Amino acid sequence: MRPSFTLGIEEEFQTIDPITRDLRSHINAEIIAKGKLRLQERVKPEMHQSVVEVGTGICKNIKEAKEEVFELRRNMVHLAHENGLRLAAAGTHPFADWQSQGIFDDQRYHAIVEDMQQVARANLIFGLHVHIGIEDKEATIHLMNAARYFLPHILSLSVNSPFWMGRNTGLMSYRCKVFDKFPRTNIPDYFQSYGEYESFVNLLIKTNCIDNAKKIWWDIRPHPFFGTLEFRICDIPMRAEETVALAALMQAVIVKLYNLYSSNMGFRLYRRALIMENKWRASRYGIRGKLIDFGRQTELPAVDLIYELLQFVDDVVDELQSREEINYVHKILEMGTGAERQLRVWEQTQDLKAVVDYIIEETRVGLGMPAEA
Repeated sequence: MRPSFTLGIEEEFQTIDPITRDLRSHINAEIIAKGKLRLQERVKPEMHQSVVEVGTGICKNIKEAKEEVFELRRNMVHLAHENGLRLAAAGTHPFADWQSQGIFDDQRYHAIVEDMQQVARANLIFGLHVHIGIEDKEATIHLMNAARYFLPHILSLSVNSPFWMGRNTGLMSYRCKVFDKFPRTNIPDYFQSYGEYESFVNLLIKTNCIDNAKKIWWDIRPHPFFGTLEFRICDIPMRAEETVALAALMQAVIVKLYNLYSSNMGFRLYRRALIMENKWRASRYGIRGKLIDFGRQTELPAVDLIYELLQFVDDVVDELQSREEINYVHKILEMGTGAERQLRVWEQTQDLKAVVDYIIEETRVGLGMPAEA
């Protein structure tokens, strides 16, 4: 039976003090409480109190997902304003110090901090997670194996974290380097079957590495409870339209790969170590560097390979009714990634507070809301 290919989209936002432009967390519990009253379980806390996560319900297509992503953003922008804060979408805050940020008072997060100590406390990052509904577990593993190849391409479009603790890191996605201090992160290796994956998870549980598969934080993973394949590699983009474009692209990649898989055609699998070379290039340079085409054994401009990826999925886009949303990828290539746009503001102003103001403005773009006064 063909999978549903439903969508679920989660975005992690920063809560900003409009005076200092720093992250502010001490009333975030109130925002979470008010958010739950309005949006129920679509609003959740994260480990750091200055992070608020919102997630759509199960959306049958990208149009439905887009409507919900935009509505959730509007609600969270209003909610932040009501509490004297601003909402910002970027993979890292330009100058916040993780040492001054409180941990949300929840046993799960306290356990992670106890286990990983400073690695957990310093994990002050903000991502985009996209779930694609695949009900067949065996298919999920085979699609994960194949989709790993495209993760650096997708990351290069989402890069939005060039600053860390007041410094220009020289990377387009420094968030990647913060998160890979955690165990069980980055690109997974491939698995021959769901049974092999399940044995791997059970071994980790048996040897007290993890208590459940949610503590496997790969860039793509079978979600242990939702019956989805979850993409976790992206920085949260500044604009809601960027989020929707990336989600549409991920869905199209999975549907295209499923069509190949179900026709016994498959897609060539590459070792984790090779794909990690491309992930590094994507995090360092975004769309302005080169990625390796391992089939041709040569490096090519990332933009060229993104155009190839768009061509690769083109025959499923109309079926998914996502052409308009995926076409926004061309807009990202034209205007630059979030990281590039942040760096432009920095180069013009040499003022990281101006960068924060820009992120706040961009977070509202397309939502039909008046600009900040």
